[in-house]
Amino acid sequence: AFKALLPMTVDMSELNGNEKYYYLSEELPTSSSAPGIIHAGDLMLYGNNCIVLFYETFSTSYSYTRLGRVDDPSGLTAALGSGKVKITFELQ
Repeated sequence: AFKALLPMTVDMSELNGNEKYYYLSEELPTSSSAPGIIHAGDLMLYGNNCIVLFYETFSTSYSYTRLGRVDDPSGLTAALGSGKVKITFELQ
């Protein structure tokens, strides 16, 4: 269902100094689980309509549906900066 939305360019907001998020106007199917550890570059769905791109690695007790992963997350923190950022999701 997420792939059907691609390519997609969105303005993502900052949260917690470790992630960017964007609320979709529609709901996606979920298969959530608690990963325990989030890795920089993880692209997850929180709930059924919030896309989250993580740029730091940390432990969590929250549950997410995995959407994908940035192949090479080195430099992701510097690229995303602080505050809102415009991101394009597409398949390569």
